[in-house]
Amino acid sequence: MKRRDFLAGSAACSLGALTGQALAQSGPLTKVIFPFAAGGGGDALCRLLAQHIGPLLDRNIIVENRTGGDGLIGIKAVKGANPDGTTILVTTGPTMYLLPMVETTPSFDAAKDFVPVSQLARFEFCVFVGTAVPAEVKDFKQFVAWLKANPDKATFGVPSNGTIPHFSGSRLEQALGIKLTRVAYRGSAPIINDLVGGHMPFAISTLTDAIPQHRAGNIRILAVGSETRSPFLPDAPTLKENGIDLVADAWYGMWLPAGASSDFAKKLSEAAAAALAKPEVKEKLLAIGLIPVGSTPEGLTQQLAANTAFWQPVVKETGYKITN
Repeated sequence: MKRRDFLAGSAACSLGALTGQALAQSGPLTKVIFPFAAGGGGDALCRLLAQHIGPLLDRNIIVENRTGGDGLIGIKAVKGANPDGTTILVTTGPTMYLLPMVETTPSFDAAKDFVPVSQLARFEFCVFVGTAVPAEVKDFKQFVAWLKANPDKATFGVPSNGTIPHFSGSRLEQALGIKLTRVAYRGSAPIINDLVGGHMPFAISTLTDAIPQHRAGNIRILAVGSETRSPFLPDAPTLKENGIDLVADAWYGMWLPAGASSDFAKKLSEAAAAALAKPEVKEKLLAIGLIPVGSTPEGLTQQLAANTAFWQPVVKETGYKITN
């Protein structure tokens, strides 16, 4: 199978052109490589970080969007970079733990080829239904009962194959004991259009993409995939509240090439945490559907290991692979 857009609902992340204040720093030029195109919530996240981290580190920071290969082009560029602290990787967590699982021959090992810096911000996924599902189906348990009564309609959309929504569907299939048919789209927008039009019963995608149509009454969000209820939609229960052992959210993280100084990694981590803790930064991130996190390098390592341990058996059971 050829590669497709790898991360469903994840926004592209670029540090972009910095403000004059950041560019005026006298320190060494630091390049942040992001392996996807600019635009969206991730881009806003990184611009905010650049404005605050550059001055804290006394560095000039520029971005290079090294796109292609579902993120592998940029990841490999940082993997092979000089570990002198002037090249930084910013990407989504799933690129770091899912890509090695689904490649026929893994191109990198996140634990061996990179030095962790910080988890930055997370975003959430949800299960939602469209007009093809009767209006009297009000909650997730009623929806499960409807699926069991209508197995010919147990079809769901995801923004892309090989993603968190893809494998969340596989996990739901296991947990519910219902055969589900997955249909991969190119992004969330066409899925939502099909749900509103009654052409697809349900979908798994990013919460922030689904909320506008949910509030308009055109679709219904039945459950969120986060550990706790979302601050963006507190009335929606989690999958765990519905008896499904599944936490399906994603996050942005920051890494350095293997061999980079642990002291610099710690300093960079502290600068990122300081930026993310500022009220004005929090407010702007929450407004675009991102939940600021910030962590130590050890915290990022633990998060990556936990995600890997959870998803590895799920991915392995599906047998899904992409060609190198």
